[in-house]
Amino acid sequence: MGRTAVRTPVRRITDGASRNRQHTLAAEEPLAVRVAGHTVAVPLRTPGKDVELAHGVLLDEGVIDSRADVRTARYCAGTDDQGRNTYNVLDVALAPHVPPPEPGTNLLVDPGDSCAVTSTAAVDAVRVRARHDLANAPFTARADMLATLPSAVRSRRRTPAAAGALPAAALFDESGAITAVREDIDQHNAVDKLLGWAVMQDRMPVSAYGTGMLITGRATFTLARKAVLAGVPLLATTHDPSSTAVELAEEHGMTLVGSLATNSVDVYTRGDRVPA
Repeated sequence: MGRTAVRTPVRRITDGASRNRQHTLAAEEPLAVRVAGHTVAVPLRTPGKDVELAHGVLLDEGVIDSRADVRTARYCAGTDDQGRNTYNVLDVALAPHVPPPEPGTNLLVDPGDSCAVTSTAAVDAVRVRARHDLANAPFTARADMLATLPSAVRSRRRTPAAAGALPAAALFDESGAITAVREDIDQHNAVDKLLGWAVMQDRMPVSAYGTGMLITGRATFTLARKAVLAGVPLLATTHDPSSTAVELAEEHGMTLVGSLATNSVDVYTRGDRVPA
């Protein structure tokens, strides 16, 4: 298994004086996710929870919907030119009833011969894939509870403090209790690991288990899409969301809350789920 943090030499200059020191950095390595011999995705990730990451990637790509759709997930047994297994290739075998993905396909909007791609086209592409009724999913989260989530997630982090805070994603219930936390150097991978965990725990769709999701960053369209496809009724973020994330949340009846702070939160969509 790869390392989650690495030590590297650095020269620090302070007030014109310099000194050499060792510094801890978060590790980043590629993970090739292969299905039926074809590479579906190669996220650059912080090593760890790779099987969960693969499940989350395949969920987002529309390949799987539940734990039963995956038969096995194993690291490739091959070695590099130094005879070491890098643990950077994961082979996933799907259940017999699951068709393998077409090589080279993904959820990106293809403009074809056109020179124009709009946010509306991206939102429309998600509508075709979405299977969960978020508009009618019961979930309530008080504003003062949501404001406490960032500190609650910080207390659950596992990455060495010296490496700096990594982007994180967490599932939480209506009382604010944290169900699971995942971290990665990339926010998208943190979300995929978290939702992959939910798939492997048979907790899909997320709305059926009374949980919302927090991300410690900005809610972009891609992150909001992952939430919609996993059936997340409420997505909270510590920063402002993007305009397309708001558009997507509105389209699917998902509550989107941003800028979580000690004494305030911003509610963008489905405010009935967030009483003051």
